[in-house]
Amino acid sequence: MTPKRRSPPSQTWRTFLANNVRELVALDFFTVLTARLRVLFVLTEHPTAAWTAQQLVDALPDESGPAYLLRDRDRAYGQRFRHRLKAMGIEEVLTAPHSPWQNPFAERLIGSIRRECLNHVLVLGERTSAAS
Repeated sequence: MTPKRRSPPSQTWRTFLANNVRELVALDFFTVLTARLRVLFVLTEHPTAAWTAQQLVDALPDESGPAYLLRDRDRAYGQRFRHRLKAMGIEEVLTAPHSPWQNPFAERLIGSIRRECLNHVLVLGERTSAAS
């Protein structure tokens, strides 16, 4: 029996990021826990595909979008969002499930916001907070 011929390996994740960093936008949502143990998304309480698609249009006006958009598999990126992305000529690059390390740009920004801002306030609800 002849052994199966293996195809050459694709580039590593790190190589992809390094090769495309100037053509890439990273996107992620993050949450904050309130004093009443309620989870809130930062910027909006319940992100929908329509809201997320509009944020994309607002952030990348005049067809100035990148070649790639790096994101996780959150349900907020629904059909409407994916159609908008395709219409803008941007290719989606999805991270593997439960792999935040694959989106280092967004994760680093979220970590910085948490350390520098959110760790110093007690979030009571959507519109209120108390200094710690």
